[in-house]
Amino acid sequence: MLDWSGARSEATTIAEAWTREGGPGGAIVLFDRDGIREVASGGFAAIEHRLPFTPDTPNRLASISKHICAALLLRAGVPLEEPLGRLLTGTPPALAAVPLARALDMTGALPDTMEAFWQQGVPFTASLGSDEILARARAFPALNAEPGTEMAYSNTGWRLAQAVLEQHSGESYARLVEDLMAPLGLPIRFVRDECEVVDGLATGYWREGDAWRRGRYGFNFSASGGMAGSAAALARWASALLAGREPFAGLLDQLAAPRAFADGSASLYRLGLVASSIGKVALLGHGGSLPGYRNHVLMAPEQGVGVVLLGNREEEALWPTLRVLAALLGQSLPEPAEQMPNGLFAAEEGPFWAEFGAGAISFMGGYEKLVSDGSGGMRSLPAYLDIRLKRSDGDTVEGLIGGVPRRLSRVPDAIPLDPRLPGRWRDKNLGTEILIRGDGSARLPWANSGIETVLTPLPGGRALADLAHGPWRHRSCFWLQPDGSLRLAGHRSRILHFDRLIDGATP
Repeated sequence: MLDWSGARSEATTIAEAWTREGGPGGAIVLFDRDGIREVASGGFAAIEHRLPFTPDTPNRLASISKHICAALLLRAGVPLEEPLGRLLTGTPPALAAVPLARALDMTGALPDTMEAFWQQGVPFTASLGSDEILARARAFPALNAEPGTEMAYSNTGWRLAQAVLEQHSGESYARLVEDLMAPLGLPIRFVRDECEVVDGLATGYWREGDAWRRGRYGFNFSASGGMAGSAAALARWASALLAGREPFAGLLDQLAAPRAFADGSASLYRLGLVASSIGKVALLGHGGSLPGYRNHVLMAPEQGVGVVLLGNREEEALWPTLRVLAALLGQSLPEPAEQMPNGLFAAEEGPFWAEFGAGAISFMGGYEKLVSDGSGGMRSLPAYLDIRLKRSDGDTVEGLIGGVPRRLSRVPDAIPLDPRLPGRWRDKNLGTEILIRGDGSARLPWANSGIETVLTPLPGGRALADLAHGPWRHRSCFWLQPDGSLRLAGHRSRILHFDRLIDGATP
């Protein structure tokens, strides 16, 4: 029995808190196969103009955009199992052999363009067009791993998928999206970058101390996250998918079809949607994040219902969306994880590390909230990354992260920096240079100059670098190789490989 009244009350409670705060806000829309059933909204779409955020306020959808790109690929009949190199001229050589489907289901090991650029000193606030980004991506020397072995989030495959669609159809991506939305008359559109005018678009904000600041993102958006639309429009689109109304009959089933790793084991990430559950109810959904915007959509396909939450405030969106859907379905929210660890952990070797705290995990920089798995362990919900862990003792956790077995041990306090790390290093493929000092500080590339960071040493010739920019924080792991070279890896990009510089030259 669906509890629309209880869900409406939960949504109203969330929205009223935004209004009381007097800052940015958002809209929550509940829907079923027939359309919108309940709405709640609060806070401001533009604080400086005191414009209220409503269910019809256009917002940046961010990564919720991905499943719309997948829908276009499926409707166009693009063969998803074909390698990228056969589908797109000018594909970077390192990426050409990866099947498009693996590039879309996050098992393709494609370096994420934004994270790879950030590691090279290009801030995400830099204004870069599509051609500039693809040109830089063509210089990527390698993949992050063997395709099909790990689920690791990357936007690069979706950027390339947009180019595949445009080459396949001869149409601009914006026109393809317009045609897709036309049968429903939906005001959901593709936006190239933050400079493109969108009537009534909510301003994104992030909190610095007691003040709100505007979000900023300079990169071309691409199909990975470039849609703009209101919560009401997105709910109507999702309703049509749930109902399977023409011309979208069977489309949701195709988007949600099971995906597998190379060894045949199941992956929860599908084509722009993540499979999860609450109680015994199967869910499909996806989040979206750009500086100042956080969104989520969740659907319960068997029950034919769902919830959209769009916000212009930099805060976690999955949990409040789940609260509303749980109230609608009459399900209990997941319990907090039992015996939740706290602090910094690392694998015995390689760049794999995790930090636990406040009921969540950051695995190599990928954030997920953790809850109880019902059998003494913990699992992610997940927003993006499937995580299933148990504590084998007080200082060790092990299980699956992104489909890969991991064993992580607590990092002892006050580890000294490995004496082999200090020096000047240069990536021979991309030209990036770094300086590591004996006192544990480092100078990383940044906007044609440099930025200082203090390293966090890990055992085994490794150390974490820390780079904060606006509302976002990026942490990558340096780790020494047996041949004396140095690599740098985050969750989304693991391609930088440095040689030591001696008197301005590599030995």
